[in-house]
Amino acid sequence: MLAGLTQHQLLVFLAVMRKTYGFNKKLDWVSNEQLSELTGILPHKCSAAKSVLVKRGIFIQSGRNIGINNVVSEWSTLPESGKKNKVYLKEVNLPESGKKSLPKSGKGTYPNQVNTKDKLTKDNIKPFSSENSGESSDQPENDLPVEKPDAAIQSGSRWGTAEDLTAAEWMFDMVKTIAPSARKPNFAGWANDIRLMRERDGRNHRDMCVLFRWACQDNFWSGNVLSPAKLRDKWTQLEINRN
Repeated sequence: MLAGLTQHQLLVFLAVMRKTYGFNKKLDWVSNEQLSELTGILPHKCSAAKSVLVKRGIFIQSGRNIGINNVVSEWSTLPESGKKNKVYLKEVNLPESGKKSLPKSGKGTYPNQVNTKDKLTKDNIKPFSSENSGESSDQPENDLPVEKPDAAIQSGSRWGTAEDLTAAEWMFDMVKTIAPSARKPNFAGWANDIRLMRERDGRNHRDMCVLFRWACQDNFWSGNVLSPAKLRDKWTQLEINRN
């Protein structure tokens, strides 16, 4: 029954078994950090694997507690490929200013990198750190964490789904085309800002990535919009300038 699991899912399954049945418990709270220590997998990847196992009925969840569903007949099977299809974003054609395709809700792939139309110089790129102040989701998190079932990545109260995280990673790849020395950001914070744009502002992943790409290609905005937080803050101005 476990043959269809990915390596990450199998390791997380065994870790939860150890933390529950190993201590004569049916359910227990097992944090992503604990799973990471037991499996050697990054916490956000442990969270993603755990979410899949819950959705398939292999794990049962009650609040923050989790355990193994001992009714094997309730476990759902995987697609024929043996792996769950990742839901990313469809490719759509863009104007001549950039030939790479950008995401749209649905199944598809993100481009790994984008060629900018104009080469930028040191004079028109501000010093950049993805963890700089003034970008809300990259600031330290002091709240007690409450695990979100749909979270593929979470840090404190900041979290995002697998699609939000993929969009965040795509945006950082874009940033690196104009600022190669940019430091790796707090992806939980970036994914959180993308989630907020979806849930509160009514944006979709495609529109976010299209506008972010345009900003990265614009002579002025390329040095000013280098994170999802800035994209959200400047959205209206960017839309006006683009149109």
